Amino acid sequence: MNIFLALCIGALSGVIAALCGVGGGIVMVPAFVLLLKTDQKTAAATSLAAMILTACAATAKNQMNGFIDWKIAIPCSLAGALVAWFAADLLKALSNQTLTKGFAILLIVFGVRMLWQK
Repeated sequence: MNIFLALCIGALSGVIAALCGVGGGIVMVPAFVLLLKTDQKTAAATSLAAMILTACAATAKNQMNGFIDWKIAIPCSLAGALVAWFAADLLKALSNQTLTKGFAILLIVFGVRMLWQK
């Protein structure tokens, strides 16, 4: 594994996470698959693990800057964590090909929608 490439992917993900609130899925998953040659399942699981420290750092800084609405963040994170626990089992059930196509469609749909959003 190329440590320098992994560091670059992490740095890019950190910038995008800080600016856009995303990073793991949008940057790391495609980079892990295309550049580090992991399969889709490993890329998805690894990106979640890698985002733990990124999310903690960005959350601390965003709290200092007064940008977090905890009335939204707490229930959203609780629901997300609960559902993610069970949904992670789908990773075993779905093929890498299905996951890759689904992820690509999701990125395209949200990207196109954001282009036309005010």
